[in-house]
Amino acid sequence: MVSCGDMNPFDAELQRRLEALREQGLRRELRRVDSPAATRITIGGRTHLNFSSNDYLGLANHPALKEAAIRAVEQFGAGAGASRLISGSLAPFHELEETLAAFKGTEAALTFSTGYAAALGTLTALVGKEDILILDKLVHACIVDGARLCGATLRIYRHNDLNDLEEKLKWATKNRPQATSRILIVTESLFSMDGDAAPLRDLVALKERYGAWLMVDEAHATGLYGPRRRGLADTLGVSRGIEIQMGTLGKALGASGGYICGSRALVDLLINQARSFIFSTAPVPAAAAAATAAIHLVQSDTGRELQERLWARVAEFSAAAHRPSPAPPSMILPIVYGDETRALQAADTLREQHLYVTAIRYPSVARGAARLRVTLTAAHTTDDVANLVAALNLLAP
Repeated sequence: MVSCGDMNPFDAELQRRLEALREQGLRRELRRVDSPAATRITIGGRTHLNFSSNDYLGLANHPALKEAAIRAVEQFGAGAGASRLISGSLAPFHELEETLAAFKGTEAALTFSTGYAAALGTLTALVGKEDILILDKLVHACIVDGARLCGATLRIYRHNDLNDLEEKLKWATKNRPQATSRILIVTESLFSMDGDAAPLRDLVALKERYGAWLMVDEAHATGLYGPRRRGLADTLGVSRGIEIQMGTLGKALGASGGYICGSRALVDLLINQARSFIFSTAPVPAAAAAATAAIHLVQSDTGRELQERLWARVAEFSAAAHRPSPAPPSMILPIVYGDETRALQAADTLREQHLYVTAIRYPSVARGAARLRVTLTAAHTTDDVANLVAALNLLAP
């Protein structure tokens, strides 16, 4: 190993920073996986049961998605060539957006290369320094980064705390920089690290009372909730009260990319002013085609069966692990250790037993809130869940 004294000043400084991360239990590394994204993955020649995937319905390796992707490659090639406003907009993207809008019950939809790009592009296009942005404390980092970039006055309300949100709304209505300033509230519908749900009905009522806009990220809910698997907003009957519906195509839908659904005017504005859309090469056509196939699949009888299978696994885990059943049910099941080192040790112990569960640490969660983030999928079996619970029961508390 090369010592810092033998390095040039640039690399020596970076090595010091990496060592500081290691000492705090915060250094990360990439683990190469030599198999498809599935419930069983191969790492270092060993097969592990995977409980860290967001592929909640097991669609990432589904034949219908793979066939759609292959057809798109054969017809449209491996890459899009340029941004959609430069070289033209390939048909698979239009088919996906039409399918998304119909699925979500909105006038229009726009897709981005990632959910991160969707958040940054949308927030910076819609609000600026004359506006006020109010975020739930636990929203995803992409929303936080978009909030910082847009220049709006930023306020944070305590997680899912409606009283605190109303106090922020009262402050905002009295302290608008201009008479035309807008107030935008942003939340997730199902939170990615805790697996709990936002009180969407109450949020819609509050935003209407104070004349605000509402943006809801359904990244971890799309494809899973309700009789049509549209997400929590549709399940609760409040979709029409949400101006901006955001989500991803790479979780329950098994493909990749991000999206915004809403009015035709919203989508047209984003096409013209969302910099992460304008200045990004379009995603590969195969990903768009796979996502379109996934949306059709989740609305079918197969989608309903997968949904039911997922909630059955969640119920089995809750019963075996003696955890209260979440309401609404959630496939994100955190086991909080607090200390980063303890969470890492727990993950290492599970990996020795061929169980892959990632330790989540700062900045993905707050300092002192490190955890194992267990995620279940429709592709897991009853025996898989039993094996996981047995191993968790042996971990030091």
